Amino acid sequence: MSGMLEWPTCQKCSDGTLIPLSDYGRDGAPITYKAWVCTNPECGFNLRIDNGEISFGRVITQSSK
Repeated sequence: MSGMLEWPTCQKCSDGTLIPLSDYGRDGAPITYKAWVCTNPECGFNLRIDNGEISFGRVITQSSK
């Protein structure tokens, strides 16, 4: 598996994998790895950066955008 990235195991549930999500800023600039979320839907752990502040454990919802 040379050259493939391996994402970290979720430290909350130990079953899921933390995967990075990226977004775009207000001016359209890419924000790489803005959030990390657990792939285990029963866990729901997430870590994100908003306006320079780190937050975690917020309820994950779908955007209407």
